[in-house]
This record gives sequence, C-alpha cells and structure tokens, in this order.
Amino acid sequence: MTEAVFSADPIRLVISAIVGIAILLLLIIKFKLHPVLSLLISALVIGVGSGMPVTQLMDTVEYGAGNTLQGIVLLIGLGSMFGGILEVSGGAQSVAQTMINKFGEKKAGWALGITGLIVGTTVFFEAGVVILIPLAFGLAKKTKKSTLTFIIPLLAGLASGFAFIPPSAGSVLVANILGVNLGIMIAVGVPVGIIAVIVGGIIWGRFCEKKIYAELPSNMREIQDTSLDKKLPPFGLVFVIILIPLVLILMSTISNYIPMPSAVKSVFEFFGEPFVALIIATLVGMFFLGKKQGYSGEDLKKILDRALKPTGMILLVITGGGIIRWVLQNAGMGDIIGPALEKSGLPLILVAFLIAGLIRTSVGAAVVSMTMTAGIMASMPAVQALPPLQLAAMVCAINGGATAFSHVNDSGFWLVGSLLEIDEKTTLKSWTVMETIIGLVGLVCALAISLFA
Repeated sequence: MTEAVFSADPIRLVISAIVGIAILLLLIIKFKLHPVLSLLISALVIGVGSGMPVTQLMDTVEYGAGNTLQGIVLLIGLGSMFGGILEVSGGAQSVAQTMINKFGEKKAGWALGITGLIVGTTVFFEAGVVILIPLAFGLAKKTKKSTLTFIIPLLAGLASGFAFIPPSAGSVLVANILGVNLGIMIAVGVPVGIIAVIVGGIIWGRFCEKKIYAELPSNMREIQDTSLDKKLPPFGLVFVIILIPLVLILMSTISNYIPMPSAVKSVFEFFGEPFVALIIATLVGMFFLGKKQGYSGEDLKKILDRALKPTGMILLVITGGGIIRWVLQNAGMGDIIGPALEKSGLPLILVAFLIAGLIRTSVGAAVVSMTMTAGIMASMPAVQALPPLQLAAMVCAINGGATAFSHVNDSGFWLVGSLLEIDEKTTLKSWTVMETIIGLVGLVCALAISLFA
C-alpha cells in the first residue's frame, strides 16, 4: 500500500485535502476538540471527499494506524521507561548539577544547555522541563539574574535533543517514516543539536539576559529547595548509562562500513538494534539507578508504569497524523504534489521545512506536524530516491519546521509561560523566538548537509 490504490481525480483530491486540513484546524483551534478525534475526522473527510471507496478507506485507516506505529511504539515506550528511571532516581539532576559545578556560574548556561540536550534525547520535553527547571531557578536566585539567563539554554537543549537526536521520540518518529538508519541520524543529529543549542540557547539566552528581565517565580521556590537537597547518584554512572543506547546504535551502523567477521558484525547488529539497545539501557538503569539506590522491585514497577502513561497520548496523536498521511498517499497525493514541487525549483529540504512550519503554526502540536510532514514527503517519488545522508538532513529540516513558530496554540508555550510566571508578550519574545531559531538552525544545517551528501 505504498502507492495509490485507486485513481482519484487530482482536482477533487486537492480540494478534499484542503477541506480536510481546514476542518482539522477549525476543530483544534476554534472548537478545542481533542487532536486525536480531529485528526481522525480529517482523515475520513479527505478519504470520502476524494472518492475513495469506503472499504478501501477503512482498510487504509487500519493499515495506516498499524504501519505508523510499527517501528516506533517499542522505541517510544522503552525510551519513556528509560527516562522515567533517569527522572525519579535524580540522574538528570546529577548531570545538571555536575555540569554547573564544572563550568561555574558564569558559564552555567553552557552547562544547562548541554544537560538539556542530553536529557532531551531520553525524556519528553515537558518531563525534562519539570525535572531540570528548579536548578535554573536556583541559579537565578543565587545570582540575582533574570531567570531567562538560565532557562533559555535549558529549554533550547531539551527542544534540540527532542527534535534532532535519537532515541528521542521526535527524531525516531520522522526517521522511521523516511526510512533513515538511526545510527546515521545520530551522527547527523548530534552536531545539528549542538549548533542549535549554541545559537538558540547560549547566544539568544545572553540577548534575553540583557533585554528581558524575568523575576523568580514565587510558586517554584519550595520545589526548588527540595529538589536541590535530594541525594543524587554519581554523575559518571548516569552519564555512562545515558550513552549506552547511543553507542550501541552507532556501533551497529559503523559495522556496515568497517570490514569484520560476519559473526562479530551480527553481534553488533543485534545489540545495536534500537529497541535492544534501549532494553539494555533500561535494565542497566533499573539496576544501578534503581536497585543500587534503594528502590524495590515494586517501586521500579510503579516508576515504569508512571513513565508509560503519557506515551498513550503521544502514540494516538502520531497514529492520527499517520492515518491522514496514508489516506493522502493511497489516494495519490504524492504523485500530484511531487511533480508540482519539483517544477517549483525549490529544494526538497526547504519544501519539507515549509510544510512542517505551516502545520506547526496552524495546529500547534509539534508531533502532529512531524508526522504529517514526514508522511507527505515520504510519498514523493523524488524523496524516496534520496541517499541516506540527505534523508537524515530532511529529518532535521522537518523537525526544525515542527519546532519553530510556537505560539498560543502550542501547549509548550503555556507550560513555559506558566512555570516562569511571565505574560504572553514576554513568552513570545523569549520562548517563541528561541524555538524559531532552533528550527532555522535545523533548516540551515540540513541544507548544508544536503550539499555534501
């Protein structure tokens, strides 16, 4: 089902797609209907409007749901459990505090940015914010500086890690849709993420420090104090555990390019399989950050159960976006859009960024934008023929577009604003600009990489 299964009239299909997307936006923005329901309704409108037979539409919905989740459900679930262990044990705080101690208060922004980047590859953005933000507030209180001085680098690190570096849900999702090897994605995503943190976190953070002063929120003081007093596991141990899945995946990828006995290569390939690497990392984390820290088996089970709760929502939203993708693809949208965009003369990397940015601006949800854009791009024959490195660059462009332009229809916008106790105008001037900078860095890096692919 990778090609159109019936001959849809091009004009009718385009009109149906426009109407379906318009209904999606209306339901989410105007009527505040849940994104999952809105996505499913939109998919049905597009399918029926395009003239797709009902039986084929239902088959496409079922196939789209299964195909979208295939390859990512285990990764997102295991990544969430790994992140849950890291969160509850205090591992994330340990990394942050050690980095701050090493860098010093004057370079605390670098420490928080790097910490955010590392943690952002293992936990959802919202979880990372809640875990680490007390440290940033503690530094702001101690130095009497604007909270944005420390918050912006931290947020930039978390956002960049989620967008560009596996095994984060965002990077894994889009890489899976486009068929990008995760080892290659790590090799591309790490430098892109670092550059994004430097530009969007450090440089923009210093500008915010000079131009925007934000007081320490009163509602975080008590949380800050208890968080900082918590006994934390050793930094070295936590850091090694975090590196386990990244190293194993990279070793598997490298084994394809270095001559070695087939038996050794098979071992690398097995342990470097992303879900196997995450199982190993989770088990190691459970033992050293759980059992060794005094947590019982029942405690660890509760930690993992809690960590898995938010994944259901994420997976359902991803599924809804994926269903729209497959309805459009099986109706032949790729064969319409592909030639049109190729004739426009615009680079496919730029096209991917613009589509993702448009959906992000309209819908607000980064995951929805990632899923829909990746699906649209994957349906184009020209994209399917791209080499692996260019596809990895396209992942960065898509996730850059899905990160940029956060505003009032994005839950992250309100999360940051409420935690910092700043008004909407200040949130737009700080958070929104930061997100857009990260997105543009993703685009620029993607274009640069594509030139050498």
